Amino acid sequence: MIRFIARRLVTAVGLLLALSAVVYGLLAIALDPLEDLRTSTLPNAQALRDARVATLRLDQPWYERYWTWLTQFVQGNPGLAWRTQQRVADILPGAIATSVQLVVAATVLALIVGVTIGVVSALRQYTTFDYSVTFVSFVLFSLPVFWVAVLLKQFMAIELNNYLGSPSVSWPLVVGLSLVAGLFWAGALGGGRRRQLITFGFAFVVTAATLAFIFGSGWLRNPVIGPIGYILIGVGTAVAVTALFAGMRNRRALYSALTTVVVGLISYFILQGFFDDYEVNTGFLLGLLAFALVLAAVIGWAFGGPDRGVSVRGAVLVALVLSVVTWFDRVLQTFPEYYRISGGRPVPTLGSQRPNFSGDYWITQLDKMTHLILPTLALLLIGFAGYVRYERGATLEVLNQDYIRTARSKGLPERVVIVRHALRNALMPLASIVPPDFIAMIGGAVITETIFSWNGMGRMFIRALGGSETDPIMAYIMITGGMAMVANIIADILYAVLDPRIRVNA
Repeated sequence: MIRFIARRLVTAVGLLLALSAVVYGLLAIALDPLEDLRTSTLPNAQALRDARVATLRLDQPWYERYWTWLTQFVQGNPGLAWRTQQRVADILPGAIATSVQLVVAATVLALIVGVTIGVVSALRQYTTFDYSVTFVSFVLFSLPVFWVAVLLKQFMAIELNNYLGSPSVSWPLVVGLSLVAGLFWAGALGGGRRRQLITFGFAFVVTAATLAFIFGSGWLRNPVIGPIGYILIGVGTAVAVTALFAGMRNRRALYSALTTVVVGLISYFILQGFFDDYEVNTGFLLGLLAFALVLAAVIGWAFGGPDRGVSVRGAVLVALVLSVVTWFDRVLQTFPEYYRISGGRPVPTLGSQRPNFSGDYWITQLDKMTHLILPTLALLLIGFAGYVRYERGATLEVLNQDYIRTARSKGLPERVVIVRHALRNALMPLASIVPPDFIAMIGGAVITETIFSWNGMGRMFIRALGGSETDPIMAYIMITGGMAMVANIIADILYAVLDPRIRVNA
């Protein structure tokens, strides 16, 4: 493994150096830093041209300028954005942080939703649900991101902000969304016609009641989860995790998950008072998360059962979900104040944060979340469609393998066959797709960042290209190119982890 990583890193460094030399030479041909001065009518235009030539060393061959830049880059100085006189080293941290903040949320959500629906679609092959998912995924995959972004700005920001000014129940919308939810769950859970009708009716009623409460009670103006929502989410998560990974017959696993919910509920009430009296930060909250996961692991270990590891995993997953719910609930408690500060327009359409905005940790996080909604949805809809198609195809291929038939013939429950045997190998294609996709989105979410005015890596590249600034472009190429090569190494390692038949040294 170590030899493999070392060999790949050496190859990656060589390729990156070759790439940087080629790109620098092409930029020397394509860019014209003197373009604005060639047609200038200023009396000192020639003096300005001579000064810029001397500053940018344009009188030297491009390979000499490249060697000077490379030497400085290796020493930690990526150069200067000469039009604004900003050091590239000062621009990069903010640009990288902005892009990562945007891409992480979109990629994680797209991966979770895409894999889940892709697997279910494969299990319901050639049903109405499968055809519907295939149709929707192809439609979303073919949509241009700029068009999706404009629609989101109109309906998820402008119209939603207008609605929040005078919220009311829109029964056609409630009925339409309830129908969609009923059809989705009836198709996803499958079964006979009677079971599907029962599922449809139950999902329709629950969705309609929930939406009617949300729209009619003013919840959107004060969107908190509260203890009741916490209990519902916790119990639902405990049951779902147990059913999926342990089976409902494993009572020890179920009891450990439900005990985690009880402990979490007690912690929820304790933390509310703590958050009121003390200022918190990200590091402190990460420490609380680590403690919660360790405590959940202890609970799972104490209950044990036929497979102690399953109980521990289930309790830890429940604790993770409830920790996120606790954090999210506290952030939402600041919404009324944020609504007032925003002038009744809480969903912004531009930027990554509200100008000149300040406040405590919780309301600052809410400001970041509201700015993330639209660009994250734009990237999520496009990425989700691709992951659905990949995972559906991979799952179908795995389900036709001999070892799956053998597992079923041994009498293993279908849950065990799918979760423990099929899903792991079905994830293998994503191992080679997700890391490069993630890096590509960091460096290439140019359209999304431009439409929503996010000053990330993609927008930095476009500005530098338009201003004929070589140093920021080269920094962009080196960073995104280096991360892409590391992502490919990670993909190879993930293949070996997911499939023991693969050896990276082979």
